[in-house]
This record gives sequence, C-alpha cells and structure tokens, in this order.
Amino acid sequence: MSERLSLGLVGARGYVGAELIKLVAAHPRFELAFVSSRERDGQRLADHEAAYTGELRYTNLGPDAVAGQGVDALVLALPNGMAAGFVSALGAAGADPVVVDLSADFRFDDHWHYGLPELTRHHAGGARRISNPGCYATAMQLAVAPMREVLAGPVQCFGVSGYSGAGTSASDKNDPDKLRDNLMPYALVNHIHEREVTRQLGHAVEFMPHVAPHFRGITMTANLHLQRAFGFDGVQQRYRDAYANEPLVAVVDDAPWVSRIAGRHGAEVGGFTLSVDGRRLVVVSTLDNLLKGAATQALQNLNLAFGLPETLGIPT
Repeated sequence: MSERLSLGLVGARGYVGAELIKLVAAHPRFELAFVSSRERDGQRLADHEAAYTGELRYTNLGPDAVAGQGVDALVLALPNGMAAGFVSALGAAGADPVVVDLSADFRFDDHWHYGLPELTRHHAGGARRISNPGCYATAMQLAVAPMREVLAGPVQCFGVSGYSGAGTSASDKNDPDKLRDNLMPYALVNHIHEREVTRQLGHAVEFMPHVAPHFRGITMTANLHLQRAFGFDGVQQRYRDAYANEPLVAVVDDAPWVSRIAGRHGAEVGGFTLSVDGRRLVVVSTLDNLLKGAATQALQNLNLAFGLPETLGIPT
C-alpha cells in the first residue's frame, strides 16, 4: 500500500472547506491530520461532515501551532488577507509543506505557482507554494483562453454566481430573502478577479459580477472581439482542440446551464455565437464555484504537487 500523505486544513467551517473534507476523506493517498476552525473548536468532525468517519476533532490553531504540525500538505481556506501570517510562520519554523492557498493573497506573487491546471500545469512541476485561482477567474479563463492570441480589445465578462460564493459570514450577498427574485450586481469595476484574469491572460478583461438566488454554480458570459473573421466551425474546433484531453472541461454545443453543473467537479464551455461579420464571439462557461472553482481545483493542484494522477480522488 502506498504511503499516506498528511494534510492539514485551516478554515474548515466554510463551504469550500466542507467540500475539500469530502474529497480528502475519499482520497486513496491523502488523510486529514488536523482541521482548524475557531467556531467549532473541540467538536467532532464526523458530527458535521458525514463523509468523514474518523475521530478527528476541530481545533483552533494559530499560525505558529499550524507550522509545528509537520504535515505533508497544508490548505489555507481563509478569507482574503489572512494567509500571510500562516505562510510567515512556516518560514520561521523551517517547515516546508506543500501549501495551497485558496484566497487571493498570493495570486499576484511571482514566487507562487498559479494553479489552474488546464492552463498552467506545464510549469507546475516541483511547486510547493500554490495559489488556487478564484472561481470567477477560472470560469473566465476557460472561456477566453483558446482565443487569447486572436483577441482585439478588452474582453467583457458578465458573471453570475450562486450566493455560496459570498461565504458564510452574513451579508446582503448571501441573504436568501434579499436575493429572492433578485439579481444583485456588485464591484462592477476593478474587481480583484478582473485584475487576476487580466494578469494571467496578458490581455485586458472587464468583469461585471452578480449574485443570484441559487446556492451554487457560476454562469460566465464572455464577449470577445477578434482580430479577424472566424466561422463557427473554426471557433468550435479551437475550443475542442484546447480541451480535448481535459477530463474536467467539456466543450458543448448549446450554452451550458448552471443548474446542470451544480455538484459536478468539472466545467462546461459552449454556446458559441458569432456576429454576422465573424469578428465578435460570445462564449458561455459554467462551473460549480465550490468545486472546480475551489475545492476540486485545490485537489488537482495537490495531486500534481505530489506526482499523483491529477484527477486521483476526483469523480469524473
């Protein structure tokens, strides 16, 4: 039997932490060494997560305590702005686990590998500090990347997320009563994912995010202006070629529906629609913001970091 790999999770109470616990509990190589949550300190993990059947209890570990755990891998599932203290404590303690940060804190740091495997795995080898892309940013990049070399002018992206994307802390954006029969726009310019995608694609992207009443899943509609005229077959073939060997990205004919991607680990890209002159293309992508937009992608990155098959433990 292959040696087990110990994994610690900080920020275990949130929606993404819960999804990652399910994936790790079923993984043939990773095992949970600790799960840290201030609110659930001392409670049995199995009482909250049915997928986990062991005796592990939540603990409330600060940066120094986490650095002393000696795990093989560490996942930071914390709000933006909170990861740096844990990373600094690892350095001070001389600890060097593989770290996957799910926040935006290191997505603009060239010393960290930006882990969107379908687009960046070619330089993932040996990475021990991995920044997991944002959920919106993943949907945008999957929609735009196959046309990156022929883009003319900024890309406009209209994104709609389920309210789980707003996390568990109470706000208007995750209040079902305020969202009922509503679509809530926010951060319509200079959103952090706009800057993230512009940086990664090397091309200007303009992003307009919205929250909808459904719980999970993202719909991203991308408007691309092109340097030359394309036909439908040529566009579709570029996407099919780009994602031909990707088990977690499906290229579909019709515009994908968010209701069909909820709870699934991959993404769908389709609905290709061209203007009459062939120089404007609209593409739609969907994914589950908690899975391919976060926890599933984190597990892809962990598998790659340890030389395991990328989709090991991920239902495909």
